[in-house]
Amino acid sequence: MANQIEQLKREFLEHVEIEKGNSLKTVNNYNHYLSRFLEFAKISNPKEISDDKIREFRLFLNRQPGVKIRGQQSATLKKNTQNYHLIAIRSFLKYLMKRGITSLSPDRIDLAKIKERSLDLISVDELNRLLDAPNKVKEINKKENKQKFLRDKAILELFFSTGLRLSELCSLNRDLDLSKDEFSIRGKGEKVRVVFLSDSAKDAIREYLKNRKDMDEPMFVQFSRNGSKSNLSAQAGRLTPRSIERIVKYYAIAAGISKKVTPHVIRHSFATDLLSNGADIRSVQMMLGHANIATTQIYTHITDKQLRDVHKKFHSK
Repeated sequence: MANQIEQLKREFLEHVEIEKGNSLKTVNNYNHYLSRFLEFAKISNPKEISDDKIREFRLFLNRQPGVKIRGQQSATLKKNTQNYHLIAIRSFLKYLMKRGITSLSPDRIDLAKIKERSLDLISVDELNRLLDAPNKVKEINKKENKQKFLRDKAILELFFSTGLRLSELCSLNRDLDLSKDEFSIRGKGEKVRVVFLSDSAKDAIREYLKNRKDMDEPMFVQFSRNGSKSNLSAQAGRLTPRSIERIVKYYAIAAGISKKVTPHVIRHSFATDLLSNGADIRSVQMMLGHANIATTQIYTHITDKQLRDVHKKFHSK
């Protein structure tokens, strides 16, 4: 009986991986959060999970120091991180209930309220300058490797055309069918979705691939200054996520953008551009690969300007 809760946790994690089809990263996260709770609560039987145990654990989490950012220790563990623990416990309790095992009802666990997430956004003008930056820099640095600028142009155009996550773009191979306007990508949770290619993205990728001198599989590879492919990057020359983050940052600075620009900021621009031009939120959710529409709803405030315009036009003075 002493190991009953550990056995149930193990079976739950197998259920998350096999039946629910979640990634190993998600399984490991659930394992981490649940193990932390069970270690704190010191329970061996699911019947021992109670309102009091959950409340004590929430107090414990809320009093933990946060992570250090730029040498500064944040006061407490972020509410989001606290909620991840509660979500894992709630999912575990739902699993127990489904199996008819007596424990605390998952409905007894409410998540902590968090502030509305703010978005890092760049203006349309800044976005256009960013997308054009590789061409501008290439004109100034004519002696540098042309392939590198073509690659970087393709990366930026592809980010904005598709709304891909950084990891998704890194995983691409050069066998994309550019005769079509779409392709499938496997994203978070191993879920497959369709993303779409603009004409400018297709043109940029074609020009880049046409000038590639190697036959390696990855779409985006590392180049040395003299034009030869470097063997230093991972996966047979594949650009790493960190390398692509540096590329985006470099061109943002070159474009005179003072804000911090990352691949995720371009993803934000992709979503806000669609919504600003009249796309419905459900379609945007599907294109971003969000499992929950609530995640997509953080973008809806960008339509505030449109609402102001409607108010100004139609509201009586």
